[in-house]
Amino acid sequence: MKIKICGLLREEEISYVNEAQPDYIGFVFAKSKRCITQKKAEKLKNILSPQIQAVGVFVNEEKKYICQLAYEGIIDLIQLHGEETIHYVDQLKEELLKKGLNTKIIQAVSIKTKEPLIKGFLKENSYPGDYLLFDTYTKDAYGGSGKCFDWDILKEVTIKQPFFLAGGISIGNIKEAIKKCSPFCVDISSGVETNGRKDLKKIKEIVKTAKGG
Repeated sequence: MKIKICGLLREEEISYVNEAQPDYIGFVFAKSKRCITQKKAEKLKNILSPQIQAVGVFVNEEKKYICQLAYEGIIDLIQLHGEETIHYVDQLKEELLKKGLNTKIIQAVSIKTKEPLIKGFLKENSYPGDYLLFDTYTKDAYGGSGKCFDWDILKEVTIKQPFFLAGGISIGNIKEAIKKCSPFCVDISSGVETNGRKDLKKIKEIVKTAKGG
């Protein structure tokens, strides 16, 4: 089981993940309380363990900016968390290839109720991203609610790509999440925070649990 710790902002948090060794970390470039600048992300990436891949999280961002961050090695994967269309994703892949990059794309699907999700999958059959990420729908926001959705919904759709599971995962429910959903990767942010800041003890504990320790 792979694990991603999202929303890193500080050097001390990089030291935490370097010690705990999750598979991925997330830099949020979209407007949010965890938003990071390109300059700061580059600084943090330079001290991040090479065994950990950095995911850039974007919401309806200009493709040129995303490609620039990937080309400069600030991010290793791209996470699209807005209303990016199939055409947008296809164009982004083309622009990455022009730069000699085969950067993998994670495409978020916000889940509010069962019916729209099922209809969406039946209509589009699949999403063009290399991975999917299922997160809880939040009104007037693009994720980051810290709340779970009904995981049983995922049993009712055919999922072709490997997927990340996000939304309210913590040490208290990660085992249940893995057992119910069998995700490729669990994605945690607020679940490893104390008073809005990443907590070393919580990160180490949840990474160990995800890895079967």
